[in-house]
Amino acid sequence: MGNQEEQLKSLALDDLHKAAGARFGGFAGWSMPITYPLGVMKEHLHAREHAGLFDISHMQLFDVSGSGAAALLSRACPLDAETLQTGQSKYTFFLNEQAGILDDLIVTRLGAEHFMVVANAGNATADEAHLRNVAKDFDTKIDALDRVFLAIQGPQAAGVLHTAGIVGTELAFMHGFEPKPGWFMSRSGYTGEDGFEIGLPAADARELVSKLFTDERVAWVGLAARDSLRLEAGLCLHGHDITPDFDPVDAGLTWAISKPVREKAAFIGAKSLLEKIASGSLRKRVGLKPDGRQPVRSDTVLVDADGKNIGLVTSGGFGPSAGHPVAMGYVTKDALAASTPVFAEVRGNRIPVHIHSLPFTPHRYHKG
Repeated sequence: MGNQEEQLKSLALDDLHKAAGARFGGFAGWSMPITYPLGVMKEHLHAREHAGLFDISHMQLFDVSGSGAAALLSRACPLDAETLQTGQSKYTFFLNEQAGILDDLIVTRLGAEHFMVVANAGNATADEAHLRNVAKDFDTKIDALDRVFLAIQGPQAAGVLHTAGIVGTELAFMHGFEPKPGWFMSRSGYTGEDGFEIGLPAADARELVSKLFTDERVAWVGLAARDSLRLEAGLCLHGHDITPDFDPVDAGLTWAISKPVREKAAFIGAKSLLEKIASGSLRKRVGLKPDGRQPVRSDTVLVDADGKNIGLVTSGGFGPSAGHPVAMGYVTKDALAASTPVFAEVRGNRIPVHIHSLPFTPHRYHKG
């Protein structure tokens, strides 16, 4: 382990997490707070009931600007960046030529020729190379920003930021802006709850964190609870639920690709994706509820009563708000159509698993 641990990158606020008693683990090349003394169950419920603060600085912000910025993003993603209103955010992807998902992203239009792209930690280097490669044909400038990135999530998140005097609590859901130079703020949420993401320089972040912690509604929440929150919300984790082996049709994410974008077919992977939409997928991403109290974990094989392989669990754990184990994965269309009984193979035992609609916990995003 020794060597591997030394190579992990540390968060800019690492000392604050250590002072808060965080237990760390490696994730996507970073040493990340996994849990705090509150513990995963209470951290999870705190984000559902109050306001959880997450350090998501492992994620990568790309500032994309220039006269070709919208055209570049419309080529790199199944997106019409030109039609985004200033301030509007959109969930989208980088796809390969086979329409496999290289990463899922959130793109926000900040101005006529200015966009912010939020990418996942595990793919930051590959995403940057991919984006710069596609950008060769466009007049555009790409900046990989070095920012602390914080998320505050939960029903009291807006109230907490308002009390702290942070502008931006009037943002609509899936919108973003730059409250001041070097700052980026959006309102989305990888928990199913209302929440905000703030990218800012490290010195400002320290000041913000100390201000937020004068409010008793705020608690640090680690990566373990971030995972159980997003899993209950039925949201995909790249590298698990979506990978280059899956396309948006398999993953049930074609809602993110508008009809005009499909018709124009100007994005990388368009031909493969349109063929896939026309022919339909042979497998489908579904929610899975195991019988009993034992969670089923990712990479668990799913079988029918005869032991025939009919799918795979891609994410699984316990859902503290749901009150039972929760999972998601892929099951063949044939098995779904026939309502075939599904079993998870766990250490030689077969656990009955029921197909469950997603999300397990209703979304409570701010739509008003």
